[in-house]
Amino acid sequence: MGCLTGKTAIVTGSGQGIGRGIAIYLAREGAKVITNNRSPKAESILKYDRASMPEEDWKQMLSLSGDAEATAELIRQEGGEAIHFYGDVSKEEDARKLVQLAIDTWGRLDIVVNNAAGLGSGSIVSLDEKKWDYLTVPKLRGAFLMMHYAVPHMIEQGFGRIFNCGSSAWTGLVDNDAYTAANAGIVGLSWAASKELYRHSITVNFYCPEGASPAHAVEYNKMMRNIKAATGQDPDPRLLKVVENDHGDPINLGPFIAYLATEEAGYISGEIFNIKSSGKIARYTRPELTQQIQRPEGSGYLWSVDELKDVFRKDVLGEGYVCYATQGAWGWDVKK
Repeated sequence: MGCLTGKTAIVTGSGQGIGRGIAIYLAREGAKVITNNRSPKAESILKYDRASMPEEDWKQMLSLSGDAEATAELIRQEGGEAIHFYGDVSKEEDARKLVQLAIDTWGRLDIVVNNAAGLGSGSIVSLDEKKWDYLTVPKLRGAFLMMHYAVPHMIEQGFGRIFNCGSSAWTGLVDNDAYTAANAGIVGLSWAASKELYRHSITVNFYCPEGASPAHAVEYNKMMRNIKAATGQDPDPRLLKVVENDHGDPINLGPFIAYLATEEAGYISGEIFNIKSSGKIARYTRPELTQQIQRPEGSGYLWSVDELKDVFRKDVLGEGYVCYATQGAWGWDVKK
């Protein structure tokens, strides 16, 4: 028997890529799985214009595309139990129906993997409102709605595992401003919910996965071209090789989710992890205050600008301060 035998899971955005890999592995460990994406057939193929991308990007995307029904069928062919649900979890009625399907079918819901998201790049200048909404709403509202409808059932049964999928972009990624904002928002949501739900034996963790997916095939290659055009610098080839190795078979991400979904891992909550298909698992530290200053007692609370000029350099930031905004990515630094 697998470590998740008797458990029921929903994996949103599991028609292809990372979500598909996680859904398949959870089923291999005995979980009954509902797979999900917005609509039948490969959404990536419908979303992108073939004429606007290099031929190699198009072929790579085709090889990785799929839908929720195909993922569920793969699970059943392996001897697992799965059904599919087409719906947009950023829409209230679809999220409610998806959660209710698990309850109606199997009587409980133990694991929710909020993997669905809009993927794409864009800077403050190049983004428009439509793309901003596409990159933020599915992830933020979708995760909230799935948690909103799943948590009451988890509280009633005294067990639950919630996984909010994100990206290391939450720390700030050039040419990914909306995507960064969405992921940073999910980090905050996960931290808050983990504190609310821990007493009910429900854990909430945020994970940043790297694995092969149609979006990666298109958006990553596009981002590399944009960065080169914006900076005039080629990304460091050594870093690119590491990235290539880390974006392998997404089934390799499954054991991480499966372990944290077990009873044994109930003490792990409110964490942020980075997981890669190459087998790497890393944990982020929590942000904390470092330096603090206060005017001398009895001198009032109003700082002068001249005072701040001195204390910022000496006491708040320190002599070895390096401006965060100068730290780029992919082996290049920002220059004025």
